[in-house]
Amino acid sequence: MPHTYIVFVWHMHQPFYKDLATGEYQLPWTRMHALKDYYGMAKMLDEFPGVRQTFNLVPSMLVQIEEYARGEAQDPFLRCALKPAEELSPNEQQFILKYFFQANPERMIRRYPRYGELYDAWRASAGNLSALLRSLGKGALRDLQVLSQLAWFDEIYQESDPDVRGLVEKGRDYTLEDQALMGRKQVELISEVIPTYRRLAADGQIELSVTPFYHPILPLLCDSDVARVSNPSAVLPRRFRYPDDARYQIEKALRFAEERFGATPVGLWPSEGSVSDEALGLAADSGVLWMATDNGVLGATLKRLAGIEETYQPYLWKQGGREMKMIFRDHFLSDLIGFVYSRMEAGAAAGHFLERVRENCRQLHAQGRDAMVPVILDGENAWEHYDKGGRAFLKELYGMIERDPGISAVTVSEALERVAASELSHVHPGSWINANFNVWIGAEEDNRAWDLLLDARQAYDRAKASDAKPKLTAEQRALAFEELLIAEGSDWCWWYGPEHHSANRAEFDKLFRDHLAHVYRALGLTPPEALSRTLLLAAAPAFQQAPCGMIEPRIDGEISSYFEWMGSGVYSAEGGHSAMHGGESAIREVRYGSDGQRAFFRLDLEQSAPGSMAGSEVRLALESGQVRLELTFALGPDGAKLTGISGAAHPKKLSVQCGYVRLVEVAIDLKSAGISAADTVRAQLSVWRDSLPLDAAPKQGWLEFVPSGPAAWG
Repeated sequence: MPHTYIVFVWHMHQPFYKDLATGEYQLPWTRMHALKDYYGMAKMLDEFPGVRQTFNLVPSMLVQIEEYARGEAQDPFLRCALKPAEELSPNEQQFILKYFFQANPERMIRRYPRYGELYDAWRASAGNLSALLRSLGKGALRDLQVLSQLAWFDEIYQESDPDVRGLVEKGRDYTLEDQALMGRKQVELISEVIPTYRRLAADGQIELSVTPFYHPILPLLCDSDVARVSNPSAVLPRRFRYPDDARYQIEKALRFAEERFGATPVGLWPSEGSVSDEALGLAADSGVLWMATDNGVLGATLKRLAGIEETYQPYLWKQGGREMKMIFRDHFLSDLIGFVYSRMEAGAAAGHFLERVRENCRQLHAQGRDAMVPVILDGENAWEHYDKGGRAFLKELYGMIERDPGISAVTVSEALERVAASELSHVHPGSWINANFNVWIGAEEDNRAWDLLLDARQAYDRAKASDAKPKLTAEQRALAFEELLIAEGSDWCWWYGPEHHSANRAEFDKLFRDHLAHVYRALGLTPPEALSRTLLLAAAPAFQQAPCGMIEPRIDGEISSYFEWMGSGVYSAEGGHSAMHGGESAIREVRYGSDGQRAFFRLDLEQSAPGSMAGSEVRLALESGQVRLELTFALGPDGAKLTGISGAAHPKKLSVQCGYVRLVEVAIDLKSAGISAADTVRAQLSVWRDSLPLDAAPKQGWLEFVPSGPAAWG
């Protein structure tokens, strides 16, 4: 009798949140999902020995899990969760209230009554966190610290571990000892993640596949212009063509998995299901035997709708003497699990899924054919929307599969052995989202990110050249290249562009720019000023007012007189960066103007104690006509000093004054700069420390003014 083989591929992935320069993780999501989905999704298979599956593990995620398991990883969320409530600084208290409700309200927060109470109080505060803090008290803060973490502990662990079960049952009024226990249990649970996969793989119940190491979009690394195949009208950035980087990301992933699990994976889920003929060829050369993507890509390849008959079979891609076995996910069935069944009762949802499978396979069975049903989706994020983490649904589903003699859940490699394949001579370049690459390239934010990545990649090539000076050490080259590989990941451009939104969008933006800045630092180069500015078009709201009169301030780094900057232009960033570590605002306000002969700039810093920003740099970019200048000022305990002048057509003799005590003041003689007082001057300022950008003003665009002033001034 014809048989139905269901192929579950669970893709486990998080971006690389670690800042290699500081060693700190900027966001907590790898840790949170390790507590829940990475562990529980594999562990629950112990209850269903007849269910075999494929887990796709992204190596850069595994690196992070290993560091958390060793107790070496730190992130600001974990630090604030474990610090005694009585010792939290005002900023840390604000941080907790801002970020510790980032969970599904109905499924994860209200499941714990005390967490729900705190959530309701937080919502009722309407953003007045200072007033909320005064009303809560230290005990409530500790309850939030503990419950915000417990909510992510896997259902299996909550049931089986008496310590964790005790913390859940206690529910409120947690002690310092409870808080410390919660922290120890996190490390204990995360330590079980990788051994659980290793054990199940050794037993043959699961197959492990991988994604290129830092989750890049392989076809775009090979040639970013390939995006025009699926979208001929796309406005693309400068061409990025580094197929050797794509190959390296593949081979680095395979080597890593072999070291950790004792066998080299034969399968690859390319990041976001993104494929092209060139990417498939590279993977085949690297020893990969099978790859998977979406049936939307299959339809574009076949130039017709990919229905059940087309989707429920494997394919063999052949081109240029190379081969690759391929499967194409059932988009509809996969999305039912990802987005629909969370709203249904567990048994009803599982029954509906299998009924759809049986109905879909009926026609193939009537032809005497076996059916392979590829169900491929994110193995982590969907479960936040399910009751009790989706465990009830999966248990119902797996139990029904085990009891049905006509259905088997098998690994990808097992299905490829049992179901006949058709041949493909080429594959359409595209991803699982609409069979194109529009999410990652083509929007203004995306294109700016690709241009900055290309600039850094080319800087690396120049620095690596045999005649480059200064000579780089092997360690410098390795660090710079690793930062490039991280910046090539798909996650940054997932959040750029109009498609996706997140409360942590600003953090992703800063992480991407920091990784590129680290490339230059590792090469002994100064990062470009552009990396100090957000790529996000929807930036924090700011107040800006043009100059309304002539000014003549004293350049001493102090406010000598209330009136000296009267009439200046003002730029004030209201939002700044986030409260994340390394992302706090450095600039409070900028004032600017002229006396008709000189241009003046005043930078008010968040840290306003005398000399508190010593060791930092201020960069001032100026444009006017053909003049392009960038001035660098080093801030020291005894003031400010001009340390660098660069740019197109900059003068040899430039008259500049600068001062720093509590704030930074700069005066530039316009004539010496080759700037006419009647021309428009455009300016940007940024603050840097250790060659990394801290803040910029304005965050987008320029400050503009005419030094001679409008005619209306008289």
